[in-house]
Amino acid sequence: MNQRSSESHLLVVLVFSYLVGSSAGAEGLIPVEAFATPPDITDVRLSPDGTKLAFLQRLSEGGLYGTLIRVLDFETNQIKDLGYANVDHFVVRRIRWANNDQLLMSAIYPEIRGGTPTTETRLLAIDIHAGEFRRVIPASYFKKQARVPQFQDEIVDLLVSDEDHILLSGSFGAVDQSRVLKINIRNGRITTVHRDKDHVYDWMTDRQERLRLAFWRDGTEIRIMHKSIDAKKWVTLWEFESFAEEQVWPVGFGKNPDTLYVNAYHKGRRAIFKVDISDPDLGKELVFSDLNYDVSGSLVYSKITGDVIGGRFSVDGGVTFWDEDYKSIQKSINQSLPDTTNTVYDLSDNERRFVVLATSDTNSGTYYVVDRDKNRVTRIARRYMALDPELMAEKAAIRYRARDGLEIEGFLTIPKAETELPLPAIVFPHGGPISFNDSGFDYWSQYFASRGYVVLQMNFRGSSGYGYDFMASGLQSWGLEMQNDVEDGTRWLIEEGIADPGRICVVGASYGGYAALMEAARNPDLYRCAVSFAGVTDVAYLVKSSRRYTNYEVVQEQIGSDFKELSQRSPLNFADQIDIPVLLGHGTDDRSVNIQHSRKMNRVLENSGKDVTYLEFDGGDHYLSNEAHRLQFFKAMDSFLYSNLK
Repeated sequence: MNQRSSESHLLVVLVFSYLVGSSAGAEGLIPVEAFATPPDITDVRLSPDGTKLAFLQRLSEGGLYGTLIRVLDFETNQIKDLGYANVDHFVVRRIRWANNDQLLMSAIYPEIRGGTPTTETRLLAIDIHAGEFRRVIPASYFKKQARVPQFQDEIVDLLVSDEDHILLSGSFGAVDQSRVLKINIRNGRITTVHRDKDHVYDWMTDRQERLRLAFWRDGTEIRIMHKSIDAKKWVTLWEFESFAEEQVWPVGFGKNPDTLYVNAYHKGRRAIFKVDISDPDLGKELVFSDLNYDVSGSLVYSKITGDVIGGRFSVDGGVTFWDEDYKSIQKSINQSLPDTTNTVYDLSDNERRFVVLATSDTNSGTYYVVDRDKNRVTRIARRYMALDPELMAEKAAIRYRARDGLEIEGFLTIPKAETELPLPAIVFPHGGPISFNDSGFDYWSQYFASRGYVVLQMNFRGSSGYGYDFMASGLQSWGLEMQNDVEDGTRWLIEEGIADPGRICVVGASYGGYAALMEAARNPDLYRCAVSFAGVTDVAYLVKSSRRYTNYEVVQEQIGSDFKELSQRSPLNFADQIDIPVLLGHGTDDRSVNIQHSRKMNRVLENSGKDVTYLEFDGGDHYLSNEAHRLQFFKAMDSFLYSNLK
């Protein structure tokens, strides 16, 4: 690949302005609707030949809420609508190009199997010319199968060398088995590539599109199994327990079929290694690491050479290129877009066009298409069209000491128009809890800041990203030290003169909702109010309700199995200690945290004569995917916070 000298600096131009949208005015309050709607544009995908751009666009019209699947033709500058997905029926997870004529659309929806609430996925093929949708796995295939798989969108390989077929896996026999099929996405014909294999839940092919790895799990035991090119027998490469420091996770193959990139711990932090799997010793060669943070992500491949040219491993979410030509291209993009992290994530087959997503703490994400032949960067749209980056508040990294001396990193968002401290504050612990806050854009914290509240997000112990010991310190520690970290962050806000001690509210969703309610129970004098969306309120019930699922042992390993002890760490059992107003919200079809958590909490608080407001969303999920639900909850939260903090 020869790079032209004219690519040393790319010019930014603006086209397709009808997609860019308008921003909220600088005067007055930004409307709640600007924050409380799903992104306007997502999943922008470039066709293999680079002539078309597929994307998902939010639709809110005439009482209908959902997603449009659209395709922009660069040659005609025309947009074609392929179809509409009503969020009341299912949520579109993602779209991908199968070839230049067809898209693959993954959809997710709630279901009940034998009395057990489940999450289901399906995969549809879309003919972009005829606008026809068809199930990738035809219904006729299931007539001779033992079961209909819960997950039907698990693509193993898109088979770029064969545009008519894909490899797809699923549990067509027993629930703990997996089979690999080769499916013709044009006519639905199916060939079995690998019969049902016990305890396998995922597969990986090499760059030559051969099935090479099987991911095996039984309880908390995990094995990475490998099959040589000409072999018939699977052998174990690595074996480890869930949450063990010895874990080794394959990331992808190199062009050499014996070169495998893996993610494993290096000096206590996750890093990327290269392994020659033909070597019995399986020695790991360090490729990429960070002294302070875990490294995770995916590989980036050249569409021309088929080899690895970099990876999405950077802490800020950008791409780290190893290929010299692409290093230069990334440099030129950064010169054109100097104020954002610019991630190259989709390339045409000839690598002359690619999609870039530019993000920052104030930029929700702006999509660009880079045309190397025309030496041009074209702005397509912002993810949230009404959220002008110039009106958003900046986010700064902070650190504070927990009571036992452990350093906790967090992020502070101070309202843009406010200069005098202290301010009313929102303490906003994240969900997970094995996840993390970062320096990027977050619509919740930007909404809070737009209302004049300073926002603290902390990565309490147990969060991911800070090495094995930090993550492991949160195992079976709900309501203990990791809860102390939230309280200590709140007291740091007060001691630093940032927060008005009489006007602090603790807000969270999922595990963050649990942490918010635990703070309300443990430290009612520290907070003015508490908000929980889809929060866990009964930790023992959370573990018990996992008994009918395949991850029960993993849940016990993470949270605990002493139900008496877990009950003593549940806000449900300390409702009588909550003396501040509480706002609860939950969706009836939540498949991550059962709605009974909020229903019971509301009932106990009401019976105790507490100040509680409860919103229940019919058909709502764990993520407020339904726009009407999200808007209703945010408007209720807007009034609730104003009445308590202003």
